[in-house]
Amino acid sequence: MSTIGILGAGKVGTVLARLAVQAGHDVLVSGSGDPADIALTVEVLAPGATATTSADAADRAEIAVLALPLGKHRSVPVEPLADTVVVDAMNYWWEVDGVRDDLTDPRTSTSEVVQAFLPRSRVVKAFNHMGYHDLEDGARPPGADDRRAIAVAGDDDLAVQRVRRLVDDLGFDPVVVGPLAEGVRLEPGTEVFGANVGVGELRAMVDRFDESERGRQVLAARG
Repeated sequence: MSTIGILGAGKVGTVLARLAVQAGHDVLVSGSGDPADIALTVEVLAPGATATTSADAADRAEIAVLALPLGKHRSVPVEPLADTVVVDAMNYWWEVDGVRDDLTDPRTSTSEVVQAFLPRSRVVKAFNHMGYHDLEDGARPPGADDRRAIAVAGDDDLAVQRVRRLVDDLGFDPVVVGPLAEGVRLEPGTEVFGANVGVGELRAMVDRFDESERGRQVLAARG
C-alpha cells in the first residue's frame, strides 16, 4: 500500500481516488482551496479517501497525481514534491487554459513543461488519454480479456516502474511508450487521445503517430 496524493478534485481526480482506495492505497485528495470545500465531494465520490490541502497531499504522497487544469500547474507546491514520483494526468484545453504558446510548442511535450517547473520531481505521463467515464467503468482484474491499456511515458526508470504498478493496481494494463518527450503521442489531437482499447491496439496507435499530421509537425519541429 502506498500513499497516493491526488491534486485536483474534479472528475478525473475523484475517479482515480476511488480506484486507488479500492486497490488498497491510502489516498489524499486536494482541491484549490479549503479542504472543507471538497470534503463532501470526496466522501461521496471517493469514500475512504481524505480531503486535505495541496501542500499536505504533496508532502505526504509517495506518488502524486496532477489532475487539475494544465494551465494551473504552476499552483502546484514545488518543494513538497521534490524527489517524489509525480504523475501528470493533465491536458491542454485552450477553452480552459487560454491560448498558451508555451503549452502548444511542438518542440516539447506538455509533460516536459511540467517537469521543468518541478525540476526535483520525477514526472511520468499517465492517465491523461482515457476519459473519466472509461476510467471509471473500465477497471478490470489482471488477465481479464477485456482489460484496457493506459500509456505511460517517463525519463526515470524507477519512477516509470512505480507508475506501471499503479496503473496495474487501478485495473489497467500499462504500456510504456518511451521517455517523457514521447508523451506528446498521448496529447489531445492524437489518435491515442480518447483511446479505450487493449494493449495491442494502443501500441499500434502510438506507433502510427509519426504518420499523422501532428506527428509530422512534431518531427519537423524537433529536427
